[in-house]
Amino acid sequence: MTRILATCLLVATIASCRQIDLFERHVPIPGHAWSSEYRPEIRFEIKDTAADYRLFLFFRHTDAYGYNNLWVNLTSRQPGESDSTVQRFEVPLATNEEWTGTGMDDVVEHRVLLYRRPVRFRRAGSYSVRIEHLMREDPLRHAMNVGLRIEKSRP
Repeated sequence: MTRILATCLLVATIASCRQIDLFERHVPIPGHAWSSEYRPEIRFEIKDTAADYRLFLFFRHTDAYGYNNLWVNLTSRQPGESDSTVQRFEVPLATNEEWTGTGMDDVVEHRVLLYRRPVRFRRAGSYSVRIEHLMREDPLRHAMNVGLRIEKSRP
């Protein structure tokens, strides 16, 4: 009886394990002061062009960050192309004086969905996205990390 129970538990555990199709990369901001000259570039591979993806901007800051939002330009380049596409986003970080992200002590993390609908990458290969802040404060103090999260959308 114990062997049957152990076998059933093992089969259930293996069956419940799925590969998570996820890419996430965070880039540290030197000195927690994000200069407008510092534009980190993130590269990632897309293999499945038939899948839909959800794209998130990752931003980590201290509780002393002085704004309810973050304005950024994302400059993206597709595989095999020399031209770039620039998109501007206002990333909400707080409502009614409360951070919308999660926090521990004085550090707050945000993963903010960039597009309401899932996106589809037209070409397989290596993509790059450069992140530039557009805030008036330069350098943008109390900013710790910025990055991207890309996950396959589940039906």
